[in-house]
Formats: sequence, C-alpha cells, structure tokens
Amino acid sequence: MTDHGQSNNLIRETSPYLLQHAYNPVNWHAWNEEALGLARDLDRPVLLSIGYSACHWCHVMEHESFEDEETAAFMNEHFVCIKVDREERPDLDKIYQLAHQMIARRPGGWPLNVVIAPDSHAPIFAGTYFPKHPRHGMPAFVEVLKRVTGYFGSHRDELIGHASAVQDAFRRTEPAGEADINPAVFSRAEKELSDSYDPVDGGFGAAPKFPHPSTLDLCLRYRAANRDDEVTRRRPLQMVRHTLDAMARGGLCDQLGGGFYRYSVDAAWIIPHFEKMLYDNAQLLQIYVDAWQACDDSFFRDTATSTADWVIAEMQSPSGGYYSSIDADSEGEEGKFYVWCTDEIRSILSEPEYTAMEMRYGLAGTPNFEGKWHLNITEPLAAVASRCGVDVEKATSLLSGAKKKLSDSRARRSHPQLDDKILTSWNALMIKSMAHAGRKLGREEYISSAQRALGFVQNSLWRNGRLLATARDNKAHLNAYLDDYVFLIDAIMELNQSRWRGAEIDFAITLADTVLEQFEDKTLGGLYFTSNDHEELLHRTKPSADDATPSGNGVAAGVLLRLGHLLGETRYLETAERILRLFSIPANRLPSAHGSLVMAMEEYLYPPRIIIIRGDPKSAREWTRPLLDQYLPGTMIMTIPSNEGNLPGILNNLKYAQETTAYICQGVSCSPPITDHEEFIDRVKEHHIDI
Repeated sequence: MTDHGQSNNLIRETSPYLLQHAYNPVNWHAWNEEALGLARDLDRPVLLSIGYSACHWCHVMEHESFEDEETAAFMNEHFVCIKVDREERPDLDKIYQLAHQMIARRPGGWPLNVVIAPDSHAPIFAGTYFPKHPRHGMPAFVEVLKRVTGYFGSHRDELIGHASAVQDAFRRTEPAGEADINPAVFSRAEKELSDSYDPVDGGFGAAPKFPHPSTLDLCLRYRAANRDDEVTRRRPLQMVRHTLDAMARGGLCDQLGGGFYRYSVDAAWIIPHFEKMLYDNAQLLQIYVDAWQACDDSFFRDTATSTADWVIAEMQSPSGGYYSSIDADSEGEEGKFYVWCTDEIRSILSEPEYTAMEMRYGLAGTPNFEGKWHLNITEPLAAVASRCGVDVEKATSLLSGAKKKLSDSRARRSHPQLDDKILTSWNALMIKSMAHAGRKLGREEYISSAQRALGFVQNSLWRNGRLLATARDNKAHLNAYLDDYVFLIDAIMELNQSRWRGAEIDFAITLADTVLEQFEDKTLGGLYFTSNDHEELLHRTKPSADDATPSGNGVAAGVLLRLGHLLGETRYLETAERILRLFSIPANRLPSAHGSLVMAMEEYLYPPRIIIIRGDPKSAREWTRPLLDQYLPGTMIMTIPSNEGNLPGILNNLKYAQETTAYICQGVSCSPPITDHEEFIDRVKEHHIDI
C-alpha cells in the first residue's frame, strides 16, 4: 500500500485487505448499494476485483497496476471500481469464480478481476492476475481493460438479455432431482484418491501441492470403516502416514514457530507459498491428532501440539477470537521473514548447535530458496545423534536450544502483516479442532482456548437471533453464510464432548433451526450458501464440493445427523437425508471432491454411536478415558453432570441412577442404563471398540 496523501472510499472499511487499497489512486468502492447505484446512474461497467490480505499475487498486482497513476486514471474514467475481500464476501467470490471458470474454461484464483454489467451484474469478462506490461504471454492489464471497454460500448444492446443466459448457465451447474445414497461411494472415493496419490513424495496430484485435510480425513475414516479387512485398510493408512509425515518434516511446516503454510510450490513439499491461513491450520490440527491415534506415531502428536501452541501464541486475540491469516510477504519479499543465510545461522549458534542443525535440516550445499535456506527436516534424530557423537537426548537438547535462539532472532525481524479480522466460519473450524486436540491430548489449555473463542462469537457475532460473518475493531457486520452456522454447530458438538454445557447445546439447536428456516430449499432439497433474507445476487449457490474448507452442505448433513440422533429430532434427520439425496449424483460422479458429503453419507448409512455418561465429573472421566485414547470417528461421547436437568430432546429420558450411569445409543435405539463399569466395558466392546 502506498500513501498518496488522499484516501478513497475504502478508508471506511474494516477489512485489512480493503484498507491496504485505501490510498491507491484507483477510486475504489466497497460492494454496496451506493457503488452499484453509481454504476447504474453512469451506465458504466463495474470492475470487480476480488482478493485477500495474505495473497501474494494480489500484492503484486496492486503494486504494478493499482498504485500506477496511469492505470488508475483509465480505470476511474471507464469503470466503477469495486474491491472485495473474498474472506468477508465468499458469496460474491463463489459466483464470480464460477463465472471465470465458464468464461476462461479453467479454474480461477486470486486476484480475480471481473467486469460486470452495471444493471444486471452479469459477467462480461473475467481473468485473474495481469501484469502492467505484457510478459510471459500475458497482456498488459490496461490493454485488457481497453478491449473490454470497447466491447461494452459496441455491444451494449446485446447485454440486455445476457443476465438471463448467465443465470441459466449457473442453474445448470446445480443438481436437480434426488438419487439413492449409494454405499459404494465411499470405496470409489478411496480408489480415486489412491489413483492420484504420489507414492514418491506423498500428497495427491502434482505441484503445486495443497494439504487437502478433508481428503486425509476421508482416508482415515475409510480405514476405520473396514476394520475387518486388513488389505483394504493398508492403502489409505499408508497414504495418510506418508503425506502427513512429508508435510510436517518438509517446508510446508514452520519448523521454528509451528503451524503450516498454504501450499507447496514443488512436489516434494520443500518450498511453500508462505502465507499462513487459520482454516488450513484448524483442519490440519485435527487430522494430526487423529493420525497420531490411528498410526500410533508420536511425531504426529508433537506436530499437533506445536500447531496448537502456535495458534494460541500468534493467532488468538486478547478478546478470544482467532485471527484470519499471516501474509506471505514482509518488506516486499515473499518468505523473507522465514528464510536464513548460512552465515546468519552460524553467527547465532554455538558450533555444536550449528552442527546438529546442519545435519537435521540439511544445511549443506546449495541453499533451497533464492540463495537462502528454508528449513526442512532431512535427517532423523537418531542419525543426527550418531553423526554428532552424542546420544539422542543430547541431540534433542542441542536442537531445542538452537531453534530457541533462531526463533528469538527471527522475532526481531520485520513481521509479515497479520489479517486480524475474526471470521465466524474459520473460528468455528479452529474451535472444533482446539477442543478435539484438548480432549484427545489431555491439554486443558486447548479446551480453554476453544471456549474463549466460542465466547467471543456468542458475545460479538450473535445479534438479535442471527449470526454475523466478521468482526474487527469492535465492529461486527455482514449477514452470516451457511458455513458460519453449520461449522459453528459442529464446533459446539465437539466442545461439548470435552465438557458439557447445556446452554451451548441450546445454542446449537437455535443455530440448526435457523439453518432449516433460512437456508433450506424446501422444494428441491439442499441448503443455499446465503440466507433467505440475504442481499439478492446474480445467483444463489448451493455448495457441494469441498475446496479449501469443507462443503457447507456436507458439514450440514453430518452435524444435522449427529444432532438429530443425539436429540431424537426427526426434522434434522430428514433435512440431512434430503441434502444427501440431492447431492448424491455429483458425489457419485466425483466422490474424492465431495469428501464431506461422502463422510456424511457413511454416517447416514451407519449411524454414529453415541455414548452418554451421567455422573460426577471425576468418575465419568474414569469411564471415558480409555475411549479417548482411540481413533473413533463414528462415536460421540457426552459426559453430562448428574445434576443437569431439563435436557433437550430424548436426552431428558436418560436419567442418572444415583451412581455413574451410561447409555450406549446407535441410530434411534439406546441401551438400558448401565451402572456397572465392567458391564459398560463389555457393552462397548460389542460395538467393536477395543478398550
């Protein structure tokens, strides 16, 4: 961002991304009725530019074009220019990314630059990054705009019916008609993933490589579902183990500070794109905890712990909410904060520490990132100890001391920018994962972190019976989306497996009722991304495939099934079934892209086990602890204090019998009350849980 002395309309916004552009010479507006009305009044096309704060190429395009006086002058003369933070307005981003895919015949990305008609808001042109001057086969941005301006002027009359054609094309992308829920979809998803699996470096597909946590989750669940077939179980576990190990040892993981970057630019996970996103780390935290239990690998537990510790230290606000992201760039260079010169490392460490670091992280030969080193683990601890002539304990101590010194030195560098807005949906993902990690790892501070974040959402983002999507600087705004609601229900369900709070379950019920009232398509089934009272846009999407975050409809189906079974609430179960039947065709066509829906389909076909334990907290913990030591994806465990009354739904029928009392439920049936611990163990084993 360059300060030209005079701000544009974005100066009134809260989004850090929009504020980055507040002093551009472009006369930017936020997406609002004032800006859209201006375009109609002037009969000028809208130049809609969508990005986000941590986006490297967004920064590049801003510097090259949006800070350029000549380019800005052309934009201001011929367009009404609107900037959108895709993290605050995923509704707009989903529509115009789809438009880009239709126009350009390839996936989009960010920055996304779309020219839309001033009246209908239908897309006329769509592209991503363009340089200021032609290079690498890409035209100059201003030349693209000149061609679009010419087209708009000469084809103005033809654009009158354009919106209807675009809307028809959008509608054809949505499923229409229900289909049976096919149990074979789970195995087909695993087969697709194994076909795209990289047996050399781990992960799926070629570079650039993304973590795809929902894909790894699906593999672990597939293995758990095939407990009696060791051959079938072996392949998904190998894919998960190899991929998670490669990511955690490689450059995708911040070896000093903890947490994961956005993706790897190479196939071997060596060099990342250095932005850190809350949603990636939330999903990876949970999958590393689950993989620790499924694989019995302490390295995965340690990776989960370092990730959770980093989140609390750097991503949680004093008010409790979690921040959104950390930029890839600092001082105008990508990755500058994270990489090292060999001489700098030598100057900070003792000779034994440097020797250990050199061996552990392969700091010999040619540096791996633009003449500098980005740390990757290249040798196991035992090999480092052997080559250093010390035992493993001493090698661990040397490395810990060295990393502490390097971390302290790094902390004095110029930090990348923090996007400190607090998004409801991403916070919900992290609340769930923190609660899950705290419960499984026995770390109360993680559960407390999740509780503080939920408190922030309830206090700051819940207004007049509805959620808001984002908050920053004591200002919360924007009508919440499907993801905000269903991710938050999911988070509350997980947090209440850590400790029961009836008021939170009541809140989850209120959220679920709002989803059914405001988001459900009562005619065709499925849930819209926006609510019934949302601003009317060009298209109202129904998301089905996972992307960087799980599909809202997939998560909704899963949480409505679990909440419906927990409470005996048939409305939730029926809505979940309609979701799954509506999306069964696309899920069967490409199951690996619909992991959240596929996993919900499995829970529909094989309802989750629900273990309810009534009693005092100490005795209840003794009953549940053996269960927490295992990977049990199809099991919910709720410990409800003996003095808790007025429970919702069928929970109120599960009474406390003056001593610790357990109920084991599956589907619509529950066992009689169990008050003998040995009998409880026997009944649990009958459900194929080995404790």
